[in-house]
Amino acid sequence: MTPQLIQDNHRFLDEAGDTTFYGKGKVPILGQDGVSLCFILGMVKFKEPLQPMRRRIIELQNRVVADPYFRDIPSINKKVKEGGYYFYATDDVPEVRKMFYDFIASTNCSFEAYVGRKLPSLYETKHNGKEAEFYADLLSHLLNNKLNKKGKLVLNIASRGKTTKNNNLQLALEKARNRNKGKAVRTEVLFNVQNHRVEPLLNVADYFCWSIQRIFERGEVRYYNFLKDRISLVVDLYDSTRSHDSGNFYSPKNPLTTTNKV
Repeated sequence: MTPQLIQDNHRFLDEAGDTTFYGKGKVPILGQDGVSLCFILGMVKFKEPLQPMRRRIIELQNRVVADPYFRDIPSINKKVKEGGYYFYATDDVPEVRKMFYDFIASTNCSFEAYVGRKLPSLYETKHNGKEAEFYADLLSHLLNNKLNKKGKLVLNIASRGKTTKNNNLQLALEKARNRNKGKAVRTEVLFNVQNHRVEPLLNVADYFCWSIQRIFERGEVRYYNFLKDRISLVVDLYDSTRSHDSGNFYSPKNPLTTTNKV
């Protein structure tokens, strides 16, 4: 297995939660039905060849669609009718989630994420009340320590409307470069915006992000615990109560717990 086959310079990014802060009349609606309390952006790095992994995911997708046990599940049938089934943790039934979590546990990969608590005062001052800037800020932190090596870094990003338009991705990159002032910024960053049907490896990023979201939104740790050894870093970026001593940095040695529920 050669480094060229592993494609060590590729990352796969997805998110969980939403960037919505207000309803009509700019009334805060955080925590209301369908509106999250935080937004999570995560990145997967695979340490094995990518193409065989894509084939394995597609084979699993086909197994789900062909299995009579799943025949009458609306979320699966809807995806098939709209262009093809793909794994998506929010929609998938528990039996399907177990299948895909087992697959992820069998892969050689690592994951890191930044969690942005949705704080209206910070949103207005730091992000100018713009959802795209909120997204760009989280992405800039993900990129912060990845700009000092020679060569290309290919970011395969799940499409997300205006927030993943090229100008906003470039804004995130510029923010990351500004944080690296005084250091040699040598990495050429390429953005490759795709959807889950086209790039199966984004399904893995989605499941990791969903695992983190369950902790911050519901205090549910079992999905995170199942994959914990592959989750190298989670940063609760805007948690001012712990950030002064890096207490908002979490790893397998300092894991997230139910106390991280927002």
